[in-house]
Amino acid sequence: MTAAESDPTRDDPATMDPDPMDPAANDAEDPGGSPLTSDPEWFRTAVFYEVLVRSFADANGDGTGDFKGLTDKLDYLAWLGVDCLWVPPFMASPLRDGGYDVADYTSVLPEVGTVDDFRAFVAAAHDRGIRVIIDFVMNHTSDQHPWFQASRSDPHGPYGDFYVWSDTDDLYQDARIIFVDTEPSNWTWDPVRQQYYWHRF
Repeated sequence: MTAAESDPTRDDPATMDPDPMDPAANDAEDPGGSPLTSDPEWFRTAVFYEVLVRSFADANGDGTGDFKGLTDKLDYLAWLGVDCLWVPPFMASPLRDGGYDVADYTSVLPEVGTVDDFRAFVAAAHDRGIRVIIDFVMNHTSDQHPWFQASRSDPHGPYGDFYVWSDTDDLYQDARIIFVDTEPSNWTWDPVRQQYYWHRF
């Protein structure tokens, strides 16, 4: 029995989180009482600003931007007229691909802060009427992710087929190599599992 199955309040509407698809559940009010609009067409006229956290504003002086630094600059971004901040990946990562190689979806790169710092940033942005979208990488993971580590060490376990494995690197030869300057092949030999694994990034 899973934890969800053992929770007697799981299906009680009074204890359930709001439906994320319900526009009314997504209204967020700032201290002045001005809600973020629940209009599903809001993005058509919004001003988006992509912000690279690691290079935007450094609050602690260590030479790397962080969420506290970004939070400190929200008034400036609001003054610019920004309606929505687009934040590229900031999850824990070995950073072989600019953070797009996520090793842990539930934690934040230590150099940019903590999960609490991220939450505080989002709350402060909402207080100013600024939305936040994150570039959430669901297509692939880092080879340091626990799923990959489990897949390589236990081929017959629950994560064994989470990734594409092969005894040969001859498959899918027509697939373009995206990063030809750093990757000679879409296949890499894994000495632990003694097979090749497929990757595009």
